[in-house]
Formats: sequence, C-alpha cells, structure tokens
Amino acid sequence: MLSFPKFGHGAVAWAALIPLLIAVRSLPVTPAIVAGILAGFVQHVGLLYWVTHVVVHYGKMHVALGIPVMMLLALYLSLYTGLFAGGIVLFRNRGIPVVASAPLVWTVLEYAKSMLLTGFPWENLAHSQYLHLPLIQLSDITGSYGVSFLIVLVNGALAATIGTGREGLRKALAGLAAAGLLVALSAGYGVWRMADVTARFDPVPERQVALIQGNIDQSIKWDPSFQKETLRIYRDLSLKAAGQGVRFVIWPETATPFMFQNRDELHDAVVGVAKETGAWLLFGTPSYTRHEGTLRFRNSAVVLSPEGEIAGSYSKVHLVPYGEYVPLRPLFPFIEKLAVGVGDFLAGEGFEPVDAAEARVGFLICYEGIFPEIGRAYGRSGASLLVNVTNDAWFGTTSAPFQHLSMTVFRAVETRAPDGSREDPSNRDRLHANRRLVRLYVPDRPACAILQTGRNETMVEEIQDMMTDLRKRAENLRGCL
Repeated sequence: MLSFPKFGHGAVAWAALIPLLIAVRSLPVTPAIVAGILAGFVQHVGLLYWVTHVVVHYGKMHVALGIPVMMLLALYLSLYTGLFAGGIVLFRNRGIPVVASAPLVWTVLEYAKSMLLTGFPWENLAHSQYLHLPLIQLSDITGSYGVSFLIVLVNGALAATIGTGREGLRKALAGLAAAGLLVALSAGYGVWRMADVTARFDPVPERQVALIQGNIDQSIKWDPSFQKETLRIYRDLSLKAAGQGVRFVIWPETATPFMFQNRDELHDAVVGVAKETGAWLLFGTPSYTRHEGTLRFRNSAVVLSPEGEIAGSYSKVHLVPYGEYVPLRPLFPFIEKLAVGVGDFLAGEGFEPVDAAEARVGFLICYEGIFPEIGRAYGRSGASLLVNVTNDAWFGTTSAPFQHLSMTVFRAVETRAPDGSREDPSNRDRLHANRRLVRLYVPDRPACAILQTGRNETMVEEIQDMMTDLRKRAENLRGCL
C-alpha cells in the first residue's frame, strides 16, 4: 500500500515483496499460503480503506457493517497473494529459484485477478510506476503486466541476496545483475519510445481541449431545485474556455443531473451551451431505453456539435458490480443507493469512436478507465483520442481518485492515443498526449483547465472560478510542462 498514491511512492514497490519472499523461504506450501493471505490482507485493507467511506456515507450502511464489507473485498484479493506465496514454494521444491518463479507466478495471478468475476485490476503492481514514464513505455508491448513482471523480478533478485552463503550470494548477485540489465533495457526502450512519439507528433496541429470541473457536491447533485444552478456553473466555465479559443469542451460523468434525452428546458439549455461557445461539447448524462419491454437506465455520454446537433453518444459497457448493476440484490439492498436510486443500469453495446473536433473520440466512463481491453478495443476501431469522464465525488478526500488516475495513465501508453480525462470533483486534470501527464490540483471549487497539445510540449492554462454566491473572484494560472 506504500507503493501507491496518495500516501505512497512508486520506489517502494521495487522492494515491497522482499519480506514476504524471505518469510516463506523455509515454509511448507500451506503455511506459505497463509502467510501470503495475511500479507495480502494487510496490503489491500490499506489500499481499499475508502470502500468503507463509500458504503457508509452514500450506501447508508452502519460503519460496523461497512468495515467488514471492505474487509471481505480485501480478503478476496489477498487470496491471490496467498497463491503467489504458495506457488513460489512449489517451484522452490522443484529446484526453481525465486528470481525465476516469482515474476512468472505473480504476473499470471495478476492477469487472473484482472479477468475473473468481471475483473478487478485495481492498482496492479505496475500502476505504482505511473509517474515514471520511461519505465512504463514497455506497456505498449506487454501491457502493464510486463512492468509488474520487472518489479517482481527485482524483488526476487534482491531477496535472493539476503541471508545466503558465499556461493549462493555469487549466484544471487548474477541474478540481480541480470534483473538490473532487463530494467535498464526497458527504461532505455522507454526513453527511445518517448522521443519517437514526440517526433511523430511534431507535424500534428495544435489542439485545445477544455476540461470543466463543476465540483457539484454529491449530496445536492440530484436535487431538482439545483439543476439550473448546476448548468449555470458549467455554462459559465465553458464560456470562459471558449473565450480562450477552445473548440472542444469536456464535462464530467453525469454532469447533467437529469435526462438530457428529454426535449425540455434543461435539454435546450445544454444545447444552448454548445451553440454559445461554438465548440464541440462532450458530457456525461443518465439516459434510458426500453429493453425487453422494461424501462432501463444507462450511464451515457453525448457529443454535441457547435451547432447543437447530437454528433454521437456512448453508453457504458463495463458496469460496476454493486454500483451500477446489483447482483444478489436481496442480500445487499443498501448498495442499490449507490446507483442514485434508479436500480440496475443496462450495459451499452460496444466501443465505437465518435467523430468530433477533427478527432475520432473513444469514451471510457469512470470505472472503464482501469481496463486495458477497452482502450485496445477503441484503438482497433481507429480512435485518436480517449476521453475518460468520471465522477469521483463518491470517494471524498480519500486515496481512491488518486489511485484511479494512476491506472488511466496506462491506457494512453498502451494505445498511443492521448487520454483527456475529466473528473468531478477533481484533484487533477490530465491529458496524456501519448506520454505526458499533466496534473493540476483544484480542490473544492469549480474550475476549467485548458490543455493545448502540439509538437513536443503540453501547455496548460487553468481558470478557476468560485460560485458567485460563495466568492466573486477568479484566478488565472498558466504553466508549461
């Protein structure tokens, strides 16, 4: 847990497994599995503590039950760590050293965790390195699993040098040298790949994208009496962005707390923003459709042209278990409240980019940003820009939004498509421009970030504006990464 944001540092990951590897060195298989489960449980409780905040604060569950819910998830994930510990003991008993077995076993289990039971690749080991750009460029060949392999390889090589005799130490140092060489080669590839991507983008025309953060409090977001004020906030910030020459504006997931597809006053107000700004407008909205004779809701995103016409839309395909669809509803009725009281969502039908603002735009809504297969699906469909709209307000000031960010970085590296992401409320805006991460800290206020990409740099202009009934003041910041 000390390897991941917001409290940890990626450097810790390169030695984090050493205590477990040494602890199971002399253990039989079953005790090793138990030791692995215990280590994994501690790790995942520290990593996923925010689950309790969500189910207690928004699911209205008593804290005495909210903590065990989080612990059950941590226990499930710790089983993979237990299998990892037991696996390396099995290989050890067959004469295969830990430096060879550990990275293979870990990578296989990490892949399984990311796929089984709809998959939960939350903070796989590679994600700890999201700020170390040269190291993660390998992901465009191996996916994030190649980075995880390298991290565990180094852990295994370092562990082999501890508590061994002179002859064993000589072999261990040879293994450590081999691991270091592989890391160096991977980092070298990353440096070359980043330069290659920069050169390829040199002739690409500059393009500005505005990421709008309404920062609407979750407790009032769905209050009908606040709908017009919500739209006013987004409209004002969008007009500020348009005044800076922006022609592509992005709002967050469910930015419109109403059914945009209903042709009413609120629908017309959103269309009016696109027309007033003269910009392409992408925003999240709930929607509904009839499915098998039943009215079903969807978590959707819509793109409006500068003329206010609907250019395309997308409905979320990979839904959140116990958030957007509710298996075993009779057993866990409290979770349904996390779906904003509308019951199960209906999954979308595929990943087809939308033509907007001279780009082929692929949508990832919230949780979908952590799944590499979705980014790849858009890549195969010809997407040139990935947009991850998300509402992380559920997580409050916990580590979850920071962790969410660390995973979405990999989608841009894997697909070589820029990833413009919009969160609400957000402590970061980011445009990955195929390799470069921009982070802005905008706590507790509406804000607009204007990102301009072109040649080998990313320019950022941030315009912050407090709600007029709270503070009549605006701040302008400009920075270059």
